[in-house]
Amino acid sequence: MDNNNSSAKPESITLRQAFWYWLKLGFISFGGPAGQIAVMHQDLVEKKRWLSERRYLHALNYCMLLPGPEAQQLATYIGWLMHGTWGGIVAGVLFILPSLLILIGLSWIYLSYGDLPLIASALYGIKPAVTAIVFSAAYRIGSRVLKNGLLWLIAGLAFAAIFFLNTPFPVIILMAALLGLIGGKVMPQYFTSGGHGGKEQSYGAALIDDDTPTPRHAEFRMNKLINIILAGILLWGGVMGELITQFGWQGGLTQLGWFFSKAALLTFGGAYAVLPYVYQGAVEHFHWLTATQMMDGLALGESTPGPLIMVVTFVGFVAGWTQALFGADQLFLAGLAAALIVTYFTFLPSFLFILAGGPLVESTHGKLQFTAPLTGITAAVVGVILNLAMFFAYHVFWPQGFSGEFNVFAACIAAGALLALVRFKINVMAVLFACAVGGLLLPYAAAFSVSFFR
Repeated sequence: MDNNNSSAKPESITLRQAFWYWLKLGFISFGGPAGQIAVMHQDLVEKKRWLSERRYLHALNYCMLLPGPEAQQLATYIGWLMHGTWGGIVAGVLFILPSLLILIGLSWIYLSYGDLPLIASALYGIKPAVTAIVFSAAYRIGSRVLKNGLLWLIAGLAFAAIFFLNTPFPVIILMAALLGLIGGKVMPQYFTSGGHGGKEQSYGAALIDDDTPTPRHAEFRMNKLINIILAGILLWGGVMGELITQFGWQGGLTQLGWFFSKAALLTFGGAYAVLPYVYQGAVEHFHWLTATQMMDGLALGESTPGPLIMVVTFVGFVAGWTQALFGADQLFLAGLAAALIVTYFTFLPSFLFILAGGPLVESTHGKLQFTAPLTGITAAVVGVILNLAMFFAYHVFWPQGFSGEFNVFAACIAAGALLALVRFKINVMAVLFACAVGGLLLPYAAAFSVSFFR
């Protein structure tokens, strides 16, 4: 319940009331992590005052250090802080549930009707926009992180490693973390990160205020930590063991579960950071989907609510469908099973990190001191994302390879989209919609130009 009297503490919120808020948030969480974090801040800190600015930023700083989608983890953290384990599970699940259902439906439409002229034309306009979105992500992250020559060097080395040497993404992340760890000790001034711990503001008394004692369920207890770790092992090992029993280690669903378990631990820096790893594995190594399908999936992920990493749901659905894991007559069932397996293994670690690490974070409200390795990783991520953007550009601008024709129309759309995103800060959804309309109008524009100049 909102309370307009800032001097009075808001009324207590039950788990049932929180349920409806988290469900609504799952349907309106467009705009990527920055937009989702901003919406939660406006709702929970400024309007509803469920927690204070300082407690919010403290939770956010922790989530920024974790692999995984920071906005979803922040929702899980706040839900856990307010209502315990079930509060965290409810908040985290509802944050992604609408996106999961929407993407499963869109994936089915894409594979069943994606060749229809209307849909194909829309996707034709969207693909250059996706290329621009990835370029803008590299620019946005780079402008925030690359504050000195040393970090630029790390970004350049990461780009060279993956572009010229095809170095596996985990190796790049490991080396960048190591450089950050060493650099943080030898040259700390080059690895300081501003994070999100900016100037704090008071919006009035909050349910969980600066001086509110840590709730009993959020206090650190070793036996509780051990129980959560054991539960995590059982939740991961139980499902993985069942997949191995049913389909064998080389089975399609087993390999999907194993691959995305690893991917879940490499998503430092957000979804764009893990996309190159997913591409390397899903497209180049396992051939679960094509490069074109990967770009289409990214477009769908950008245009639906929830964290962008939900694109893995699309990857899983396409993999299950195209590999016909349950036979040619059960393609939808195979896609559905694969999408659920991929989503489960991708997000399971996020819940465990919050439920296990939250009490440790709440035990101290001092500044976290582990940002140097993260800074090194994020610098490397800029180079990796730039490589991904160039890869997309190659496939969009030269669909038949360098020996073929250059796609002038696609290049113009990409340039316009990049300008709209970087210079005019136009919303991603609006850019995607405009480019989709451009793709739909292209056949009519081409026909008009032919008749006009005849």
